[in-house]
Amino acid sequence: MNEVRTGRGAGRARDRARATGRRVVETDAATADPAREIVGDAEAEATSGMPKTARGAATRRAILEAAERVIGRQGFNEASIGSITREAGVAQGTFYIYFASKDEVFSELVAEMGRMLRHAISEATSGYTDRLQAEREGLRAFLAFVSAHPELYRIVQEAQFVDREAYLAYFRTFAEGYREGLARAASAGTIRPGDAEIRAWTLMGIARSLGEFQVVFGGTAPVDTMVEVAHDLIENGLKVGGSKGTGE
Repeated sequence: MNEVRTGRGAGRARDRARATGRRVVETDAATADPAREIVGDAEAEATSGMPKTARGAATRRAILEAAERVIGRQGFNEASIGSITREAGVAQGTFYIYFASKDEVFSELVAEMGRMLRHAISEATSGYTDRLQAEREGLRAFLAFVSAHPELYRIVQEAQFVDREAYLAYFRTFAEGYREGLARAASAGTIRPGDAEIRAWTLMGIARSLGEFQVVFGGTAPVDTMVEVAHDLIENGLKVGGSKGTGE
C-alpha cells in the first residue's frame, strides 16, 4: 500500500514507511501534482542517503549543484530547500532522500570544494620539481578554480559563521598538506629553511585574499597578472633589489 504525502509530512511519512517497508509516493507541495514515485532505485538509497545507482548519483549531483548556485547567490539563511529543489528540478521530498537538512548539504559543499580544489592544484603542479614553480602554478590553479566556481567560494567564506567545524576542517586539511610540501622542499634545498607551518598559512592567506578580491570585491585583473605579481612577491619579497619588477 502506498502513502501519499506533501510538504513537511512527506519526511515523517518516509520515516514511517522505512520502518514498515511500505512504499512512498511524494508530491510537490507547490503544485500538488504527483512528482515521482520514490520506489525502486531510490528505495534502496533512502536508507543511507548515498546513491547506489547512476540515476541516484545524477539526482544527488543535481541537488548539490543547485544548492551551490542558490546558497552561493542568496546566502545560507536566505536560501531555502524549496528554492534548491526548484533550481534542481526535483520535488522537495527528493531532497531528503540524499540529505537530512540544508545544513548537511551546506557542509557537503564545503567539503566538496576542498576535494575539488586540492585535485585541481595537484594536477596543475604535478609536473614541477622546483617548489617555486609549483607555487606559481598552484596559485594559478587556485584562482582559475575560484573564477569558475564563485558561488562555491562564497559558501566556504560563509562557512566560518554557518558551520565552523567544516570551515576549520577545510583550512586545516589544506594547511597540513602545504606544510608537509614546504618542509620537504626545504629539506631538499629547493627553498630556504624556515617555519613550514607559518609559511603555509602565509601563502594560503595570499591565495585566499586574491580569491576574495576576485569574487567578493569584483576585481577585474586577469588571473595571469595576479599570479605574476603575487609570485614575484613570494619569490623576491619587498626588499629593494630583491624584486624582478614583475607587474610594474
